[in-house]
Amino acid sequence: MSKNHLLELAADVVKLAQDAGATDAECTIAEGEEFSANVRMRELENLKEAGSRAAGLRILIGRKTGSSYTSDLSPEGIAHLVKSAVELADITTDDPHADLPEAGELGTIGGDLRLYSEDVEGLETVLKVATAKRAEEAALSADPRISNSEGASFDTHIGRHIFANSRGFAGEYRSSYCGLSTVPVAREGDSMERDYWDSSARCFAGLEAPEAVGRKAAARALRRLNAIKVDTRKVPVVFEPRTARSLLDNLFEAVHGMLIYRHESFLAGKLGEKVASENVTVVDDGTIPGLFGTSPFDDEGVPSRRTPVIERGVLKSYLLNSYAARKLGMKTTGNASRGLTGNAGIGHGNFYLENGVQTPEQMLAGISDGFYVTELIGMGVNIVTGDYSRGAAGIWIHNGELTYAVSEVTIAGKLQEMLLNLEAANDLEFRNSIASPTLKIGEMTVGGK
Repeated sequence: MSKNHLLELAADVVKLAQDAGATDAECTIAEGEEFSANVRMRELENLKEAGSRAAGLRILIGRKTGSSYTSDLSPEGIAHLVKSAVELADITTDDPHADLPEAGELGTIGGDLRLYSEDVEGLETVLKVATAKRAEEAALSADPRISNSEGASFDTHIGRHIFANSRGFAGEYRSSYCGLSTVPVAREGDSMERDYWDSSARCFAGLEAPEAVGRKAAARALRRLNAIKVDTRKVPVVFEPRTARSLLDNLFEAVHGMLIYRHESFLAGKLGEKVASENVTVVDDGTIPGLFGTSPFDDEGVPSRRTPVIERGVLKSYLLNSYAARKLGMKTTGNASRGLTGNAGIGHGNFYLENGVQTPEQMLAGISDGFYVTELIGMGVNIVTGDYSRGAAGIWIHNGELTYAVSEVTIAGKLQEMLLNLEAANDLEFRNSIASPTLKIGEMTVGGK
């Protein structure tokens, strides 16, 4: 198929739906190729290559919605796609808030967002396997106590995303991804621990060196050896960037428009109020070139943008698609997100907490006794009440230094108080579409023996 064929096809599907009785229609087409190589103990375990192409249609007949999807893009397949969506819309009930964004809200941001790199598409299988092997080898040879491995993997994905609707929007973009990770196992006496490190980028050249990934994974596994439990106490808790991201996950849920209009978030009704420490600024930005949360438009055809969510401790915005916006009497923030079928949900762009002033070392230096969290376990977070309790492992902080490994403890608090007692270090790095620097919470309960 020609490059423009799919964009034309999406517009055709919308027109066919209107001809079949839809008052409005949206069509999403996605195609992609993915590759994965897994090695373990220096041997190739498996290779996976897969390609996919499918179309999804969502229609409105008045205020009734229907949606369907197909991987059969032949004329017969498309005719069935349209027929299914219309039949479903006929039997659903009216929803007064069901609609598409206004024509004036639609558009796409210009310029090169660096979402696609040809160097990923051109990678040879031999090189991908060799890269995974190099990462695992670096971990295995880092220290005699690294006696085993759960493997290493190298993954790539090349994709195209096409969207068109009945209000004049038609757009598309390509994206690429490659990622490398390894999971070594360390052993000393009766103590055995695993950890991992990974690196991912839009382009192959953006990956960390495989040897660096392996050594970092090995160092992380080794520092977990001979962990102890600590007595229950209240102390400052520091989240390394990897675990700090999970706090941002919780915060994203708390400003998610669907949860807000259902009053299922502790931040419902708090716009304009101080909800965090004044040195906390949280931003959602889908426009930063080269990052994983970036796109020229959201999944309703609304341009991506930068939305300050918390500014110097004050709650400034929720994250909304057009449906949640109508429910709340607000405007969409360009955060619609969906798969191929169904109504749009809400997703984030690059959702991050801005850098603070101190280095992580300066942050630790001020702590006489505390807990540095390197892993979180379980899902004990209640977004309605803000209650927070999770299993954790990490390193004990004593007199400003990271000392001995700690495991099998829980950390507990209230998200409302945690946000008000939050400090950020200055080591923000975008390794993911959710990103955070090292974070310190003034006091939490660390539950052990």
